[in-house]
Amino acid sequence: MASPPAIEAVVKIVAAEPGERVVVVSATAGTTDALVRAADQAAGGDAAAAQQTVERLSEQHRNLIADLVGVNGAVALSEIVDLTERTIALLRSVALLRECSARSLDAILSYGERISAPIVAAAFNARGVAAEALSAEGLLITDDLFGHATPLLELTRERVAKELVPRMRYGTVPIVTGFVGSTADGITTTLGRGGSDYSAAVLAAALGARECRIFTDVSGVMSADPRIVPDAKPLPAISYAEAAELSYFGAKVIHPRTVLPAIEAGIPVRILNTFAPNDPGTTIAATTPRDNTVVKATTSLGGLGLVTVQGAGMSGVPGFAARVFDTTAAEKISVLMISQASSENSICLVVSSDSTKRLETALRKMFSQELARHDVEEVAIESPVAIVAAVGEGMRGTPGVAARLFGALGRAKVNVIAIAQGSSELNISLVVSEKDREKAVKAIHQEFHET
Repeated sequence: MASPPAIEAVVKIVAAEPGERVVVVSATAGTTDALVRAADQAAGGDAAAAQQTVERLSEQHRNLIADLVGVNGAVALSEIVDLTERTIALLRSVALLRECSARSLDAILSYGERISAPIVAAAFNARGVAAEALSAEGLLITDDLFGHATPLLELTRERVAKELVPRMRYGTVPIVTGFVGSTADGITTTLGRGGSDYSAAVLAAALGARECRIFTDVSGVMSADPRIVPDAKPLPAISYAEAAELSYFGAKVIHPRTVLPAIEAGIPVRILNTFAPNDPGTTIAATTPRDNTVVKATTSLGGLGLVTVQGAGMSGVPGFAARVFDTTAAEKISVLMISQASSENSICLVVSSDSTKRLETALRKMFSQELARHDVEEVAIESPVAIVAAVGEGMRGTPGVAARLFGALGRAKVNVIAIAQGSSELNISLVVSEKDREKAVKAIHQEFHET
């Protein structure tokens, strides 16, 4: 969605597909970041700067329409003007209050997708493909957890049957806003950053689609980040479980929650390249063909902090871990990885770096008496750190996988700070210093993909 050639490629891909189709679109490149900036400017009281930010976005989108469809973009231009005026009015309200609630931010961020859909629809119609832009507000129904809403599939299915299916039957291609939804009462929500592919999977499940295709700028899920490992290869097929693990630990190509509605509906998800649509891409399904691959992919997530609660007085004390996790929950901090030794002398939590200090303070308060008695010796922070994860169903039941992995890291002189592995044997996750992140990814990838 970054340029006229990208949108033209989308039109060509969809036009070549027979049958009934729904297209879910994201915002154009950089738009959501600009809207976040506008919201921050408004919350700081600078309504003029926020307005200028949105007006620049409006101008960029008007230019995009002109490049794509010329004088045939009157309807889309009218929608852009209306959306821009409403968003600026909302930003002025935020500036007046000097506060941007999660609900207000969702309404502001929805501008990106709501302005994108009419442009794409105009491009389809100008090229002879009947299309109609539709906002997912009132269509994709969610709870009211603003900023990170969860779709309600049954209500969504009812709305889809009423709004989408008739249009498809009459030969129209609905162009639906990704990322955006609404509560049953019509209040705008968003699914979290990168949520357009999640929207696509939810709508595919609601429609009972044969397949959900996600077009991006790479030819599938890669065996490692190609920016770190230049010779990383696209994976032909991965399971739902592998996809969930990879997306959770930093694989940017799919949203972490995309696979959930697909799992429930049994719908395969294909990751394809917009600019190379004939590439096979990656198919995500319930099961995949067995091959000799042990670790399918190595991924990483940086910008993290490790918080350790340690003390001999923790051993054998019921409810100690519960108090640690109650504290993280009260602070609304997401824990990305947990590690605890069988001695129960320490618990390690990996959280985002901007949450590390806040969690340390909260834990010191929670265990103030234990710290005074030295039952808890310390609440320590190590930052910045990264999680590196080796993922693959071939690891299950295969002897020697951990030995090979840690041997490779040892030869690369990477120190492992903490380790976690579930009983599914699908993922071995480890914490390393941020400076060793790329070295660790390269070492694991080389061990399992180049030998």
